[in-house]
Amino acid sequence: EKPSFRTAFKRRRCLIPADGFFEWAKRNGDKVPVYIRMKDHRPFAFAGLWETWFGPEGEEIRTCTIITTTPNEVLRQFHHRMAVILSPQDYETWLSPDELPAEALKPLLQPYQGDDMEAYEVSRLVNSPANDTPECIQPYEPPEQRSLL
Repeated sequence: EKPSFRTAFKRRRCLIPADGFFEWAKRNGDKVPVYIRMKDHRPFAFAGLWETWFGPEGEEIRTCTIITTTPNEVLRQFHHRMAVILSPQDYETWLSPDELPAEALKPLLQPYQGDDMEAYEVSRLVNSPANDTPECIQPYEPPEQRSLL
């Protein structure tokens, strides 16, 4: 949709591999980190676009973006958009070096079905980039709130 991505959409499509991602759920006026992945833990790929820019000193800068779409049932509770997750059988079409018309690619940009996805709360460790550990994706059970009465 964005004019700045039109050329990249025609010629510079890529896959961005992942095994999960984070969203933040609103609970009792607070934001709680949630990890989303495939139930069987298999990796998947987001539909991406890449671009090359030149910085102020003439240096080449490569960037990428993840395409979004309307959310599926799993993601709808967290956000009004979701990243496009491609099915493995669509990788070859998406990566085709041919300049494909947008109409040929748009069917690939639908919300991922989501029946094989799961979402669960994780620790707030993920809120700091300094915490790059497996604990960031472990299920988290918040301590029970005890009543004062």
